[in-house]
Amino acid sequence: MHRSPAIYILSNKPNGTLYTGVTNDLAKRIWQDKNRMTQGFTCRYNLTQLVYFELFDNMYEAISREKQIKAGSRAAKVRLIESINSEWKDLYRDILG
Repeated sequence: MHRSPAIYILSNKPNGTLYTGVTNDLAKRIWQDKNRMTQGFTCRYNLTQLVYFELFDNMYEAISREKQIKAGSRAAKVRLIESINSEWKDLYRDILG
């Protein structure tokens, strides 16, 4: 996967705790979370499963989308995830190609 601005949602289990973030290198960022390289919310709640992501042409679009998702309800986030990932499988290997 080439570097591209992206938004992503992490979880610790199906229908578990959710974290929405933005990055310019999705594969690297998820690797960091899986290997507990960053302290904070994702580490504290063991959020290591990539359950949703979108890629963008530029960071402005990615940040705008992240804000839109974060402003929505948990139910809206769950619907978004389940629209492409009904089994809540970890999509990390999918982005590695």
